[in-house]
Amino acid sequence: MLMLALDTATPAVTVALHDADGDRTLAAVRKIDARRHGELLLPCVDAVLGEAGRKLAEVTDIVVGVGPGPYTGLRVGLATAEAFAAALGQRVHGVCTLDGLAYASGLTEPFVVATDARRKEVYWARYEDCRTRVTEPAVDRPAAIEEQVAGLPAVGAGAVLYESVFRGVRGDLPTDQSAEALARLAAERLARGEELLPPRPLYLRRPDAKVPAGYKVVTPK
Repeated sequence: MLMLALDTATPAVTVALHDADGDRTLAAVRKIDARRHGELLLPCVDAVLGEAGRKLAEVTDIVVGVGPGPYTGLRVGLATAEAFAAALGQRVHGVCTLDGLAYASGLTEPFVVATDARRKEVYWARYEDCRTRVTEPAVDRPAAIEEQVAGLPAVGAGAVLYESVFRGVRGDLPTDQSAEALARLAAERLARGEELLPPRPLYLRRPDAKVPAGYKVVTPK
């Protein structure tokens, strides 16, 4: 099983090529730029394939982070994963982006993961350990969840951004998403026979675009 993993749900554009049968990452790359997901993703895919000396046609499984994340960046990764899957005739598996960050932490105790949701909010979830999420992903203002995260170690760029609320920030652990961790987690779950998520976005918020008030629909006669 040769697995191509990618995630664009956070400012990190991250791609990895993972040999699930040999349980090793062949190549991985990550670029941090919240405004250039569309420009950076395909060159990152080319880079990992080139470094590993493999061709896209050899990929048997595609893993994509489904968020939660802002609309534009998240759609870039999902659309690309779906396009690769259609072209190759292979499977595409979704994994919660927060789960990838949790897995990368390696923590064996209860903790919280938080990413920056902008608008002074965070996407977050609580975990029993690095493999076990115990709450559904949510989006909230940090002050609204202070009691729920009090006393817990915290992982992720959202926790770092609001350290006055996430007081247990683990600065020694990764703050950005890793496609390498996402691939390893997906491979573990598939090996146990688990069904992964469909490749559909977890937005958690209504879109900014709205039909203007008083909009008049014009129909042909």
